[in-house]
Amino acid sequence: MTLFLTLRVFSATGGIEKVCRIAGKAMYELGLQFGGGVKVYSMHGHADSAIGNKYFPQFVFTGFNGNKVRCVLKSIKEGRRSRVVLLSHINLLLPGFLIKFFSPRVKLVLLAHGIEVWKPLPKWKLFMLKKFDLILPVSHFTKERMKELYGLPEERFKVLNNCLDPFMEFPLQESKDEDLLDKYGLTIDNQVMLTVSRLSATEQYKGYDKVLAALPSLTKMYPDLRYLVVGKYDVEEKIRLDRMAQDLGLEDIVIFTGFLPDEDLASHFRLADLFVMPSEKEGFGIVFIEAMFYGIPVIAGNLDGSVDALSNGRLGTLINPEKKSEIISAIRNMLDHPSTHIPNRELLMKEFSYQTYKRGLGEVVGRS
Repeated sequence: MTLFLTLRVFSATGGIEKVCRIAGKAMYELGLQFGGGVKVYSMHGHADSAIGNKYFPQFVFTGFNGNKVRCVLKSIKEGRRSRVVLLSHINLLLPGFLIKFFSPRVKLVLLAHGIEVWKPLPKWKLFMLKKFDLILPVSHFTKERMKELYGLPEERFKVLNNCLDPFMEFPLQESKDEDLLDKYGLTIDNQVMLTVSRLSATEQYKGYDKVLAALPSLTKMYPDLRYLVVGKYDVEEKIRLDRMAQDLGLEDIVIFTGFLPDEDLASHFRLADLFVMPSEKEGFGIVFIEAMFYGIPVIAGNLDGSVDALSNGRLGTLINPEKKSEIISAIRNMLDHPSTHIPNRELLMKEFSYQTYKRGLGEVVGRS
């Protein structure tokens, strides 16, 4: 039996929750393959949030509705009977440590995503972390940060890159959706840059403001250029970005869509001529591989886990996000020579398909 401890799986829409859904599916299928099965516990998930999901059967899922004590006690009981216990987040260290304390034979594994493990830990948390058998960072950048911060040896890590959602599909309409063009005041002649990201005043590291700062220089050369920013925003950050756009004279150039459900993202990706997100604190960047899935050229920063998502530059263009000149140059290059920057689909699927991810996870939780 494998126990997968999570914070949320279906009751939120963030990147970590997306990873949990895919990991849950992979572990369920690996359980069928190797025997023993899997149980998915979600500390903050609603008990009925798995109803009708397409990733794994509802019966393997238990949501604790935020009842931390009950979740920890049930996790210890189930974990002691398990062969492998996988934690989705470092905030679940305590139940993982207690399972290991009572049943040292259990293989204890942690998924490590990004900023949550890029900071020093209190001594008691570090003590618990060092009891883990294996850590699965989503990128080499995250692995190196953890090694440096926590003094853990190389053999305690195995990089497991995130993957494309196995249920991703191309939109039925391959050309740009005319209804969406009308909705956003675009025409077929507009060259559209796209960023997909949450816009938060407390997480200003995605680089969309750096793209805004670069736009005045670009629109002089490309008057039909437009910048589409997709993602939920908080009021404070939206006010800041609106003021920035106004000061730069970009009110007619930049379009903020706000939150979009997953099922609407594909048609918005297909509006784009290029995807740009020069972030500086990205653990991996699932949106990069999603953009490349739709054949969109990608620009990303070279200072974080984005390097893994772009396969060290083999799938897209890596730039220093702190240098506006590099952002401008990369965008110009893609706008002037779009066909030379189409991502290599064969390489993309080799490195970031669901099957590749499941094989990697199988080496950890499967039977040899």
